[in-house]
Amino acid sequence: MNPVPAAAGLPRAAASDADASPAPASLEADMLAAQLATACTALWTATLSLMTAFMHTPAPAHRYLMARKIARNLATLREQDCFSASSRASFARLCRRWSDKADRLAPQGHRPRGGIGLLQPWLSNR
Repeated sequence: MNPVPAAAGLPRAAASDADASPAPASLEADMLAAQLATACTALWTATLSLMTAFMHTPAPAHRYLMARKIARNLATLREQDCFSASSRASFARLCRRWSDKADRLAPQGHRPRGGIGLLQPWLSNR
């Protein structure tokens, strides 16, 4: 008798295989780490593509939006443990640089005005 209900979404053969030999936790952790590294590499590649598109786009509004997205991507990459400490430090510097660039390109209503507004990019890039 199969203890996994059919509504669980697993075919009977897969459910019985899963019950017979559960994967070790370390193997699962290794698989997740490999998937995270692959996703981070893909995000880095996409960010490089955005940087290239930024250089080829003359429209200020598009450049502003791309610079913001690049800064957000770099902030995400900076927080990932799958990269070395020196790579994460480089991502942090690049994030600050692209965030500053986006602030310079921002329309009047989106620019930091002083006080806490000037600190917002710095606080979000920590």
